[in-house]
Amino acid sequence: MSLQTHFIPSLIVFLLSFPSYYCFPGISEASGYDASAGRVYPWYPSTIQGRNFGSKIMSSKMGRSLAAVKTFNVNDYGAKGDGSDATEAINNAWKAACSSSQGSVLVVPKNKNYLLKPITFEGPCKSSITVQIYGTLQASADRSAYSKDLTRWLVFENVQNLAVEGGGTINGNGKIWWENSCKVNDDLSCKDAPTALIFYNCKNLVVKNLKIQNAQKMHVSFEKCVGVEVSGLTITAPADSPNTDGIHVTRTQNIQISSSVIGTGDDCISIVSGSQKVQATGITCGPGHGISIGSLGDGNSEAHVSDVTVNGATLTGTTNGVRIKTWQGGSGSASNIKFQNIEMHNVKNPIIIDQKYCDQDKPCKSQSRAVQVQNVLYQNIRGTSSSSEAIQIDCSEKFPCKGIVLQGIDLRVGGKAAKAECNNAKIIEKGNVSPSCT
Repeated sequence: MSLQTHFIPSLIVFLLSFPSYYCFPGISEASGYDASAGRVYPWYPSTIQGRNFGSKIMSSKMGRSLAAVKTFNVNDYGAKGDGSDATEAINNAWKAACSSSQGSVLVVPKNKNYLLKPITFEGPCKSSITVQIYGTLQASADRSAYSKDLTRWLVFENVQNLAVEGGGTINGNGKIWWENSCKVNDDLSCKDAPTALIFYNCKNLVVKNLKIQNAQKMHVSFEKCVGVEVSGLTITAPADSPNTDGIHVTRTQNIQISSSVIGTGDDCISIVSGSQKVQATGITCGPGHGISIGSLGDGNSEAHVSDVTVNGATLTGTTNGVRIKTWQGGSGSASNIKFQNIEMHNVKNPIIIDQKYCDQDKPCKSQSRAVQVQNVLYQNIRGTSSSSEAIQIDCSEKFPCKGIVLQGIDLRVGGKAAKAECNNAKIIEKGNVSPSCT
């Protein structure tokens, strides 16, 4: 009894004296702001180089509250947020944040519109950095502003422990580029166009809760990155906007893409050479060209993609479903790939492997070499096809597809059974498979 009398009051005093933000790190975590302490804290990833993505951010969210960081508001560097050019101001704010020896937060305020010409946010930075985009970053519509490099608008390069988030909008202002595309107007010569948002050579990266729209070409590209978590993105562009892939992954390892809605004029997700350990879950796709691995082997090149899992996706009205596409004459492999738990709604070509992909005006020449496609699982894929052939597997005669598994497939056309066309492939069917390759 005496022990309780002394222990309980002491416990109460301890709890009252303990800072609330240690106990409840989730409070105001969308903004990274702790009202009780009057400080802003960054939100950046723990090391996720390995396969275990379950560590999530900072493995313990409380960890980010242990040290205050410095905040850099772009308005303090001369940005007005009234639609006028803010390129220099935001670049200066980045340089200051990147050179800070303590963790930093770069803030783009809400209800503001910042016009930007092409800009590269260069690292390495001295500490972890979070970019909180609450307002709108809008691309300059002046095509001459991109004269130094037609392929880039916003670039984060050589940055480690970076988070880009905030719920704001990145607007590529792409209409002027689409109108001048040779894919829209045959009379025009083909020229490149900028990718709206590029992450190049970044390590331990989080990109979350952003709206990315109307890109000049691709919306967001991860190039040569390691340890990436992408979630809560909404990516939109008109269905007829050319080459506007939603998320593009190239030469990147250990990337998880989740809980994102993508509707554009090209692939919702495209995964190309040099990419390994790619996971995509909770994806809503359409309009667009579906979820693609490739194209691979263009120009007789060597290409490798492996350990890709798409688990949990809904595709609606897309021109392809889940696709692997390789050019003749290439080499390398696309292997250890899983497409699981996918719903198709009025999708053309729901399941397609095309080892004779040809995206050019003239017919492609028949060649003896090909990118090897092997160990691919299609499991629990159901819904409706807008084409009579719901499964098209067209592989090379000299490099036939190997280890293709169809399990639990139910695809129909207007309530009737669909067809399957399968050539030069070693296919195993498990359970109910409709349509069947056999």
